[in-house]
Amino acid sequence: MAARILPVVKFATKVTIAGGALYVAYDAGLLGDGKEGSVALGRAKAAVPPAVEEWMKYFSVELPAVPNIEFSPLDAWNSGVQKSVHALSVAPSTVSDYTKQGLQYVNDLTK
Repeated sequence: MAARILPVVKFATKVTIAGGALYVAYDAGLLGDGKEGSVALGRAKAAVPPAVEEWMKYFSVELPAVPNIEFSPLDAWNSGVQKSVHALSVAPSTVSDYTKQGLQYVNDLTK
């Protein structure tokens, strides 16, 4: 009986962990548009340094200074969406071109 239940429990645990991670990501605004991502990144930038300092004091460890990185999720989101939409828009003609090239290659081989 336990041999039948164990796989179900393992699967349920994995689904619960994945669902929880998805909920946390959605609740934090990570699955929204670029503006919501920028807000979430700002909240993370405000929350992480105090937490790291607290852990450094707790474990008596010193870390090097964090470099300042300028990154805009809004720009990255927009460029990713633009590239994806462009790839989808040229896909029919690209597939047609590749098909013609493949047929021409096969025709050349059969001559």
